[in-house]
Amino acid sequence: MDDVSRYLHLTREVMPARARQPGTKWPVREDHCFQRIVLDHVAGGRWYDHIARPAYKHLSADQAAEAVRLCEAILEGCADLAALNRQSLAYRGKLDRRPAPRTSPPCPRETRQKTLDL
Repeated sequence: MDDVSRYLHLTREVMPARARQPGTKWPVREDHCFQRIVLDHVAGGRWYDHIARPAYKHLSADQAAEAVRLCEAILEGCADLAALNRQSLAYRGKLDRRPAPRTSPPCPRETRQKTLDL
């Protein structure tokens, strides 16, 4: 499976299924929300300002690989989905100003990569 296909599988199927599991306290549940968050992080802003539509057809190899890495880090609990969502909403001027609690602990097996920190 190439990185674009893997990104689509993770954001369309795996992440929404995980979000709906009892005990999962993620701020989003829908596939398009995961795609927005991941693509915004990969693009460093509103994804559609940097990537042509439809994004999955226009991702570079590096962008697709970074999207997969971020999805996997979210699933492993090594990337803070709530913080990534807040940043994505901030790019759109839709940030809720109330502080939100961290939804996932730091990854115990490795130091978080700088690209995953906000």
